[in-house]
Amino acid sequence: MDIEHLKQWIGREERAGDCASPVPLAGLAALLDHETPPWIEGEVPPLGHWLYFLPHARQSAIDVDGHPKRGDFLPPVPLPRRMWASGEVVFHTHVPIGAAIERRSRIADVTARTGSSGPLVFVTLRHDIFCDGALAIEERQDLVYRGPGDAPARAVEVPVADATRIVTPDPVALFRYSALTFNGHRIHYDRDYARNAEGYPGLVVHGPYAATLLVDHFLRETPGAIVKRFSFRARQPLFDTAPFSLNLRRAGAAAEVWTTDAAGRLAMTGTIDFKGEQACAMS
Repeated sequence: MDIEHLKQWIGREERAGDCASPVPLAGLAALLDHETPPWIEGEVPPLGHWLYFLPHARQSAIDVDGHPKRGDFLPPVPLPRRMWASGEVVFHTHVPIGAAIERRSRIADVTARTGSSGPLVFVTLRHDIFCDGALAIEERQDLVYRGPGDAPARAVEVPVADATRIVTPDPVALFRYSALTFNGHRIHYDRDYARNAEGYPGLVVHGPYAATLLVDHFLRETPGAIVKRFSFRARQPLFDTAPFSLNLRRAGAAAEVWTTDAAGRLAMTGTIDFKGEQACAMS
């Protein structure tokens, strides 16, 4: 693998425009099983921007894994597995429903490492999202590419939660999230491919879907809160083979959130910085 060749993608930029339509948000509310969502009415909810700026690669440009072929905006990493490893989203201001929005994306870094499962390549993207010309959201997105082997699970102490909710993933929910985000990655809906080509035990729960569920869990449990920053790290994947839990523990103006699999192991961890309704009104 020629990492110096892959580093030539650092600095590449891409722009996309969209409108903050209410249509995908209605689909998200249905997927999250809300009759009345715990979001501020008339605004795009935290992480709702992931439902916009959808990829529109032609069918002839789709690779065997269901993603667009590598080598255009993203570097042509020759490792088969691609996962969303971690990220951070900073919310500067709200995005009204119906507003014109623009995303400016840049490849910030490409690095190679060797993990317990073999070679890894990390690609860091930076997204700036503008609403009617003003910066509304800043985002860092870390992708990891790896071989077919799994890293051994590390024993990590699991915190005690203030609030826990159990989620039972199923193929329909995973397919609906794929449809909302126009995500063709076959590990989320093609069980034979997930097992035989990429070596997973079942369908993989999307990293951004798990992150969205964690923020939704926080909003359900913290009425009136305004999310200012959300950072997260995927420690190991979740699958549709067993239920998993959403967990929350508050500490002042921040909250720890995490998912655990059926065996009680940490899968995704995150931190939410927020303002309460009263604090926001006085700021």
